[in-house]
Amino acid sequence: MKVNLGSIDRLVRVLLAIVIGITIFNGSLTGVWAWVLGAFGVVLLLTSTVSRCPIYFMLGMSTAKKAK
Repeated sequence: MKVNLGSIDRLVRVLLAIVIGITIFNGSLTGVWAWVLGAFGVVLLLTSTVSRCPIYFMLGMSTAKKAK
């Protein structure tokens, strides 16, 4: 699978994961929602780290710059 995440997309994903993590560790988010959004935050961090999103791949999308 080739890279399909651009730098802005990666930055937004990391920032969202950080916000989710802060709300969970702060105690503002608890219960089932904390687990669900926590898992979502981990997925966001993983996809931004490897610059690949399987959903984008299945949909044929890409936010990465095109190679010349």
